[in-house]
Amino acid sequence: MFHAKRLVLAHFWVAFVAFFAAIVLGEWQMYVRSPLATWVNNPEHYYRSVTAHGTVMAYVLPTLVAMGFGYAITEITLKRPLTGLRWAWAAFGLVIAGTLMAAVTMATGNASVLYTFYPPMLANPFYYLGVVLVVVGSWIWVALMSINLYRWRQANKGGTVPLAMYGNLAGAYLWAWTSIGAAVEILVLILPASLGLTDTINAGLARVLFSWTLHAIVYFWLMPAYIVFYTMFPSAIGGRLYSDTMGRVAFALFLVFSMPIGIHHLFGDPQVGAGFKFMHAAMTAMVSIPTLLTVFTIVASAEIVGRLRGGRGVFGWVRALPWGNPMMLAVTFAFVMLGFGGAGGIINMSYQMNETIHNTQWVTAHFHLIFGGAIVIMYFMIAYELWPNLRNCLPLSARLIKTQLSLWFAGMLILTMPWHLVGLMGAPRRMAYYDYTHPALQSQALGVILSVIGGLILVVSAALFIYILATAKKASAPVPAYVFSRAVHPDAKTPKVLNEFRLWIAMMIALTVVNYGYPVVQLAMTPQAYVPVIPIGAR
Repeated sequence: MFHAKRLVLAHFWVAFVAFFAAIVLGEWQMYVRSPLATWVNNPEHYYRSVTAHGTVMAYVLPTLVAMGFGYAITEITLKRPLTGLRWAWAAFGLVIAGTLMAAVTMATGNASVLYTFYPPMLANPFYYLGVVLVVVGSWIWVALMSINLYRWRQANKGGTVPLAMYGNLAGAYLWAWTSIGAAVEILVLILPASLGLTDTINAGLARVLFSWTLHAIVYFWLMPAYIVFYTMFPSAIGGRLYSDTMGRVAFALFLVFSMPIGIHHLFGDPQVGAGFKFMHAAMTAMVSIPTLLTVFTIVASAEIVGRLRGGRGVFGWVRALPWGNPMMLAVTFAFVMLGFGGAGGIINMSYQMNETIHNTQWVTAHFHLIFGGAIVIMYFMIAYELWPNLRNCLPLSARLIKTQLSLWFAGMLILTMPWHLVGLMGAPRRMAYYDYTHPALQSQALGVILSVIGGLILVVSAALFIYILATAKKASAPVPAYVFSRAVHPDAKTPKVLNEFRLWIAMMIALTVVNYGYPVVQLAMTPQAYVPVIPIGAR
């Protein structure tokens, strides 16, 4: 019995409806700053839209998906009703209240700070209070995940934590730690200034604290996608996971390597020394280790299926894979986009090469491929896989799902590839409009138009996604319980260190202290880092 299905559905519906609205805003932004449109009458409308689009995509969508998916994983894998259901609904209420508070503030033009918490630009305090409510709601979710695992351990002494639950907890603990940076920045620095209690703010310290959250949050977004790779993909295509241990290693390493890397976003900022910038650049490269482990393990899992289906020779198994299966298609698309996005990220993390593309459309292309591409397409598959159990409906149309996924993949590539090109030409991010009649910008016009077309395809794909979910037909009999993938050797003994989190959390905290401790203390003690605030909108 799926006791928390109404709770999970509530999270998913709010997340996906907000996601569709944000997609439409994103397409409007690209259109109004392209050669296809005249300049917007009021550029402030553009910046409101960018703030809303980014806030939904960076905070609201992934938080609600992770929370809803986490509740589902807890009940399905631990095979017991969710402990703390009322608290879970309270957490959901806080996220919704915070989202609405921030949305009203953005819509009224009092929070056009582009969804990043970079002083001296400051939004109305209600925007930050809304974000705080969302974070507090997510912290309740983290606590509930820990409590449910603890209760399960008490009833299953010495039992092996299911892999999906292990990944779920890794994501929860990563989020709990990485969100502290932005939380401290808002509560200690931004809110007092936004409330008018002070007219200056330590901008250098604020930016370093935000970098604590800024990049590690990407791996919080990524965790649900990796849970799909390891625990849903193998069984969906008719096989088993190549290595349960490898999955645990990947989740644990994300905890360790995701945190001490955020200062690579501040390469252009003078308040951080070159030594720490280099250290964060080097640590950023380490994040590739769990990613490469995952690619190997998931490809190996697919090879097992291909060979069982009659594939022979070195690559014959590839042809034998079930390419008509939506999950097979989705994971392939995700890996391609992850590859392109990761290749672009090598430039971003380089202390020297980053100067070429800093604050250009190249950066926008990179994170849209990683998040909008590889991650969001797996969010689609989470919904598609769980929907029959959540709605007690018939299997969703494979034909429509494959069409929707193909549109998303094509749209994302058509959107981002021209962005890479115009970024190399120097096109800046987050500008309301450009004069493409200027000789210096004429060469960028075609690429920008192609990106608008790619964005339109994404809007169509997102609309089809909502349509598929909304039109699911009720089943006449109860749907069988969802079962996550099993490993090739399900009875293999799991090392104790990969069945708990103490070592990995200790390493995560230690590396964070090493990589952030000195810059934080130094800037906190630097009076010259204080600058006058620039309020956005009414107070």
